[in-house]
Amino acid sequence: MIKSTQTWFETRAFGVCEWWGKKLGINSTKIRMYFIYLSFFTVGSPVIVYFIMAFILEHKEFFKPFKSKRRSVWDL
Repeated sequence: MIKSTQTWFETRAFGVCEWWGKKLGINSTKIRMYFIYLSFFTVGSPVIVYFIMAFILEHKEFFKPFKSKRRSVWDL
């Protein structure tokens, strides 16, 4: 039961904890544990923040500034 639940979450997670782990150099399992503990202490409000971060990670190409391919005004 626990193994199947763990596998389900690992395959369908958005990767927010893994992304933070890579950025901060921390194991992603520790970040997940802190997220779970924080969710219990704050009555689930980090879940909303998690979904916002997941949305941004899934659509990050829309949030990055456009880089112009033209190098000068004369390049058309």
